[in-house]
Amino acid sequence: MPYDMNLSKMSFGVGDRFAQEAEAQLEAISKGLVSGIDITPVWNKSFREHDIIKSHPSETRKYVDQAVKNHGWTSSYFVDADHINLKTVDFFLDHADFFTLDVADFIDKPASGNDVSTFLRNSQDLIGELTIPGIEKPYIIDENFLENIASKYLRASIEANRIFHYIASKKGVGNFITEISMDEVNLPQSPLELVFILGLLKDIPIRTIAPKFIGQFNKGVDYVGELNRFERDFEELLLVLDYSKKRFDLPEDLKLSIHSGSDKFSLYPIIRKLSVKHNQGIHLKTAGTTWLEEVIGLALSEGESLEMVKTIYQRSWERMDELCTPYQSVIDIAFQSLPQPDVVKMWNGERFANTLRHIQSHPDYNPHFRQLLHIGYKIAAEMGEGYINALRENQFIVSKQVVENLYERHIIPLFM
Repeated sequence: MPYDMNLSKMSFGVGDRFAQEAEAQLEAISKGLVSGIDITPVWNKSFREHDIIKSHPSETRKYVDQAVKNHGWTSSYFVDADHINLKTVDFFLDHADFFTLDVADFIDKPASGNDVSTFLRNSQDLIGELTIPGIEKPYIIDENFLENIASKYLRASIEANRIFHYIASKKGVGNFITEISMDEVNLPQSPLELVFILGLLKDIPIRTIAPKFIGQFNKGVDYVGELNRFERDFEELLLVLDYSKKRFDLPEDLKLSIHSGSDKFSLYPIIRKLSVKHNQGIHLKTAGTTWLEEVIGLALSEGESLEMVKTIYQRSWERMDELCTPYQSVIDIAFQSLPQPDVVKMWNGERFANTLRHIQSHPDYNPHFRQLLHIGYKIAAEMGEGYINALRENQFIVSKQVVENLYERHIIPLFM
């Protein structure tokens, strides 16, 4: 375990679904450190991913600790119990020191009448105009707005408090990092809503918060939405965050967390510019992008490894409906735009890799192919040791893809 709970200004959620790439991820982050970029790695894995892969948080902890030792990493690092609730938190308690409390299912759920009455009574002094430094127009707050906040977010905040205090009763306050996740919902939270959400969470020492941002954050591909509108909204969120930290006495290093943040290349210049302008930190979760780099590395290895990833694609194509169901809100796959498995069988490793690798200017790149393989890790998990052995046998070329992707396509554009 890390000796302190220091989460640097910039932190990365580095998913490693099959627990094989932590040293390569540390190499990429260390290259950033040499360039003056201090990033805290956080290995995130959800209950759903553990269930699909049939792994356990104890294995993640053991593997990460060993990778850190092997690499000689001396700064803070964390293992994230990603998207947990009261039903799943016990699975992670002994092995995680970063907990992402997912309360999205409680948004729009009614709180008790007493809780609503208390909230409305305590919020009467907020009615009127609210001026946030840096935001030109004041926000207007009336009774209807307060009632809407109560109906949408009060129950979720109560649940967040329940989960936090349960973890604290087991691990002790100050012995873990807390993130609040509200991103897996249909509609984004407005900057003004975020003020009230943070007020409702003021009794939890939250260090990162993951709202639902405007636009679409699909898995493994670029942002879909109006960039100018995202920029305006993101800047207001940063200003609101700074205001709320002061008003509610929240941790000074509280920062926004961007879920499904990998590969949002069109957003990185905006995020970099605004985080520097407002001197705010960022936590970005890269989730499954490392798994895709494993597939690219195996494809480039040719031979049996290439045939294995072709099989993964074919079975993913055949079981597309099953694989898509858990991820409906964060994928957009057009079946007619997917290559037929019989066509893919004829490809060499370079063609397969170029179709999958997220270089949008390449003529072979196919975002639908990429998204399907992104959720196809279940197929690789079903291959058991066969898949793991292939990674180990081709470790050099696979690790090269992981390092290049994380450092050149993520760290450099975000922070340099």
